[in-house]
Amino acid sequence: MSTTITITIETKRLLEKIKGELSWDDFLRKLTLDLISKEREDNRKLLMELLEEEPKRVKWAREY
Repeated sequence: MSTTITITIETKRLLEKIKGELSWDDFLRKLTLDLISKEREDNRKLLMELLEEEPKRVKWAREY
C-alpha cells in the first residue's frame, strides 16, 4: 500500500541529496531506524552517567 506525505520542495530537495539511489521507502525506513538507534545510544550513555553519579551523591549526602 502506498501513501503520500506533504513536504516543501526545499525539504524534498534536501532529502533527495542524501537519499541517493535508495527508494523513498528504504531511505525513510533507514533514516528512522538510524534516528531510533542514535536516541537509544544517547539515552544509554545518559543512564550510565546517572548511575555513575548516584553513588557520589549518596556519599556526599551521608557526609553532611
